[in-house]
Amino acid sequence: MAVVIPTWNSAALLPRLLDSIAAQEEPIELLAVDNGSSDGTLELLAERGIPHLTLGGNTGFAAAVDLGAERTAAPFVMPLNADTELEPGSIAALRAVLEADPGLGGVAPRILQLEGGGDDATPRDPAAARLYSAGQALTSDGRGFEIGAGEAQGPATLGGGEVFGVCGAACLLRRELFTDLGGYDRGFFSFYEDVDLNVRARIAGRRFAYVPEAVVWHLGNASWMAEAPRPGAWNARLVARNRIVTQARFMPLASLPRILAVECGALLRAAREGRFRSTAGGKLEGLARLPAALRTRRRLAATGGLARAQSWLGRR
Repeated sequence: MAVVIPTWNSAALLPRLLDSIAAQEEPIELLAVDNGSSDGTLELLAERGIPHLTLGGNTGFAAAVDLGAERTAAPFVMPLNADTELEPGSIAALRAVLEADPGLGGVAPRILQLEGGGDDATPRDPAAARLYSAGQALTSDGRGFEIGAGEAQGPATLGGGEVFGVCGAACLLRRELFTDLGGYDRGFFSFYEDVDLNVRARIAGRRFAYVPEAVVWHLGNASWMAEAPRPGAWNARLVARNRIVTQARFMPLASLPRILAVECGALLRAAREGRFRSTAGGKLEGLARLPAALRTRRRLAATGGLARAQSWLGRR
């Protein structure tokens, strides 16, 4: 079992995550991949004896996880955001399900929203917390979203089963998704890289499952919001760009009118919320990448079945 933690000025977040990993009672091949931290993250990793790769600059989430996967050898790879914490036994629960079904490309834990910055006063009752993700799904126009995000938990939360894909913040993936499929698309930098990999894995015939017995707490974009220049604008640009690339790779042509309507609506919302330039800039970058995305689409169609991913459009 390899655990890969991308870090970026994450010194305040890492101690709780590292402690929760140490409590897992699983043999773990642990590697942190640092994206140019300057806040003491590297010193913390060295003090704790955590193996780490120093990149010297921010290459993004996708590249950090891919490089971490390349430098580990275990058959399963678990990306973990620095602002996550694991409940005891979570990794074992995920591993058991992935080992039992060779057709699975990965498994998703029950990711719960960690409120209040994660201090000692934060309640840690998994039954009372709000969901961050119970697996990933697709809208009918090809946008990815986290199932149950922000909602109170209900009976369905505790029922496992197949889902379209897994959230990159915390999931367990079969190594073949990196060796055979190339892992996360490093050109995405961050955002939608998990949706894109889920799509490509589906096209290749892999499935994904939700394992609610495995519980991971997630603060959500903590390093990003604290360290990114104008994080909301950066987020809007990357999401707009990467969504277009992902949609071009697998969506049916018949969906194009609906996609155009949704994207026009997104521009109007961005204008109302003061981020029009970022969103429009991201969409223009995505359109510039269309020729490469369409070449990828032809390759995927030749090696797999686009319908395997398309069948999940609009399903929960």
